[in-house]
Amino acid sequence: MILVANCPRCGARSVTFDLTAMHLVGIEYGWAHTYESFSVCRHCQTSTTFVIIEKTGHDVDLFKHSTPLKLESSHKISSSLNDYFDVRGFIGLKDQGTAAPPEHVPEPTASVFREGATCLNVECWNAAGTMFRMCVDLATRPMLPKEEVPGLNKKVRRDLGLRIPWLFADGKLPSDLHDLSTAIKEDGNDGAHQGTLTRAEAEDLMDFTVRLLERLYTHPKQLEIAKERREKRRAKKE
Repeated sequence: MILVANCPRCGARSVTFDLTAMHLVGIEYGWAHTYESFSVCRHCQTSTTFVIIEKTGHDVDLFKHSTPLKLESSHKISSSLNDYFDVRGFIGLKDQGTAAPPEHVPEPTASVFREGATCLNVECWNAAGTMFRMCVDLATRPMLPKEEVPGLNKKVRRDLGLRIPWLFADGKLPSDLHDLSTAIKEDGNDGAHQGTLTRAEAEDLMDFTVRLLERLYTHPKQLEIAKERREKRRAKKE
């Protein structure tokens, strides 16, 4: 079984890989099978585990009960696997223990957090800091009143480093987060403009981001869910 893809190891473009093993990791839409596929590059003879997902244009029941490798042995597949699957990516350092956003965080805030966690995981401290700062920016913008308020000018609305102190002063952010919040102004600006963040500073930024998102989204939603459960229990007793 062969697959044509770009090699992450040697950089060869559209090179042929020999697939030697496949592991099913998910099924989307009830039919689109996703595999992690161990493959060997014919150009550099090194291995890569690709993530491939089934595409349309063929009988969607073809891989319902068997992997492509087993079907190949029965001569049901004689062409490249690219006729049936798209290459979504490959398994690398970015997949190792990446932190997930807190529960109930809306998109795109959760997406930005995941990007920051991936940057942190691959030791890109400045990029991680910038993403966590963006995450906080997205989460706190809706907290500002739309009407004109004394002390809340356009610069404060626009600049996260000024907005965070205003939110604390106005009581819109819990005071016990204040000490952690200094990382947003100091470390966040360093990551965005000077490129000098260290691992510890990037992790400080993630810590504040996690605690903030938990307070804004996770804890309120958990209380809402608990209230709904209590009301359902009471309704059953009546």
